[in-house]
Amino acid sequence: MKIDADRLLSDLHRLREFGKEGSGVVRPAFSGPDIAAREWLAEKMREAELEPNFDPAGNLFGLPSVDEPCLLMGSHSDSQPEGGWLDGAYGVIAALEVSRAARGKVPVAVVSFQDEEGRFGALTGSNVWSGGIKLETADKLTALSGETFAEARARMVHLVRDDFVEAERFSGFIEAHIEQGPWLDKAGEAVAVVESIVGVGRMQVTYQGEQNHAGTTPMIYRRDAFQGLAEFNQRLNAALVPVVTESTVWTIGHVEISPGAPSIVPGRAVFSVQWRDSDPERLELMAKIVVETAEAVAAERGLVCTLEPGIPVAPRQFDERLCTALATAAERKAPKRWRRMTSGAMHDATNVARVMPSAMLFVPSIAGISHSFEEDTAEADLVTGAEVLLEAVGQIGLN
Repeated sequence: MKIDADRLLSDLHRLREFGKEGSGVVRPAFSGPDIAAREWLAEKMREAELEPNFDPAGNLFGLPSVDEPCLLMGSHSDSQPEGGWLDGAYGVIAALEVSRAARGKVPVAVVSFQDEEGRFGALTGSNVWSGGIKLETADKLTALSGETFAEARARMVHLVRDDFVEAERFSGFIEAHIEQGPWLDKAGEAVAVVESIVGVGRMQVTYQGEQNHAGTTPMIYRRDAFQGLAEFNQRLNAALVPVVTESTVWTIGHVEISPGAPSIVPGRAVFSVQWRDSDPERLELMAKIVVETAEAVAAERGLVCTLEPGIPVAPRQFDERLCTALATAAERKAPKRWRRMTSGAMHDATNVARVMPSAMLFVPSIAGISHSFEEDTAEADLVTGAEVLLEAVGQIGLN
């Protein structure tokens, strides 16, 4: 079994043409370029002797004609509103190439999940497929444009031939992906075996103060909601440092200040807080610190504090047997140039792992850049990643 490097890279660059803009892609879920890309992928699956199957959520499976459960590989092909050309796409094309290279020896199914990038919800397609959310519930999810998931998936109804593919058709799942972080690139390493995905905590905080004239209200009498937010940020950073690790992250990513005028003391601040870690106990401790800090700042500044917890995502450990197969393959194909690591980003594998043994493999992201037109990976690393996948498939399928 051997990877055809030219074919792998050619297919990656062809997929890039769907929604290509500059050096990146604009291929949001259910957009014209996204649907066209999935139709092209379906044709490539047929050429690889896989039967394409579009399910009602827009997920595309390429199924080999075997009776026994087979390995499933893939990722997603939708993009961020302004995305990189490899995010998700690499995992789909690498899976397709591995399936072709292993044909006749080890059957490998291929999948491109829909709406991984969260136009409607987090990892929507794989979440529906794995039973995390019912399709009728997902149908009510709404994009920023106002379009519902139901309205969007109606544009693919002509492609849907069957119901959902049963998870029992597969013995396990491996997702290849670009790292989207700096560690492999900085270390000059070729691949990483992903042992787990972090959990995510979420909170929306609202500070209600007093809107007033910015020129006549003395500083000592102000109940400035923005100043509450600013102090919360500083105190949260200080409070978390003693309890976190170097891989723990937290972010205030969305802020709304009202009324948002230069000459008015802000009376209201609404902002998001998100934190990620692989340790469930640390996630709970961080949640406690977020709440205590928010409430303490509000009390000291005369603000009314409202807290709205988001739905948390638990950390996910991957299957040790699949991880070991990937690690053995990595040492053979990239000796001393690989590592085991945790993913700080969410991926479809976190959903698939609820219904079958799963694992992931990372290849480097140049300068750690992703979710950007500047996203890129060296071609040699793209090929090495596929070679590691094929080596692992051989071990798993022939043992």
